[in-house]
Amino acid sequence: MSANILLIEDEEKLARFVELELCYEGYKVTKAFDGRQGLELALSGGFDLILLDVLLPGLNGMEVLRRLRRSASVPVIMLTARDSVTDKVSGLDLGADDYITKPFAIEELLARIRTALRKSSAVLQESEVLTALDLRLDVRRRSVTVRDQPVELTKREFDLLHYLLENKGLVVSREALLENVWDFDFDGGTNAVDVYVRFLRTKIDEQYNIKLIHTVRGVGYVIKDE
Repeated sequence: MSANILLIEDEEKLARFVELELCYEGYKVTKAFDGRQGLELALSGGFDLILLDVLLPGLNGMEVLRRLRRSASVPVIMLTARDSVTDKVSGLDLGADDYITKPFAIEELLARIRTALRKSSAVLQESEVLTALDLRLDVRRRSVTVRDQPVELTKREFDLLHYLLENKGLVVSREALLENVWDFDFDGGTNAVDVYVRFLRTKIDEQYNIKLIHTVRGVGYVIKDE
């Protein structure tokens, strides 16, 4: 099955050229010409890879990538005329999978796309299951079980548990949870994190008599595998 690629590039002639080459290679291509439209499309899902320009109107590519990485792991190759080491490091630190500088040879871009898609396919074939004590969370199926018994969670509860499990053994602050699970900056007056941790404890810790989520007073929460 051919890969579905999102191309976010404001130079329409370049976008058209890349689109034609990708279509010739058998890929399906969707284009966006500004950052906001591109981010909206990217978050809608359904893409196997994203080609993302850095200098975009509306929302620059770095910001698009930062927001995208809060909820999506789709491979991203950055396209840019800026070839400084600082720019490349910034993009990679934000979660870009690769970085190619304009002007580029289309053959090189195609090779990088093939490499990124192969890596992504290999990751997807692995079982994406996170565990702690008797709990198993299946990322792809969005399911949770304790001792093989299903636990019904809301989307927010699942996302909170998922983030804590990804950081198992590490104390995660309320600020970090609000930013990564709720997608807004910290407001000292909100107790949303504490409320949802209480929901999880009711459904998991209390229901199955295990001590999964630990409170670190004045800091946040941690899941311990012991």
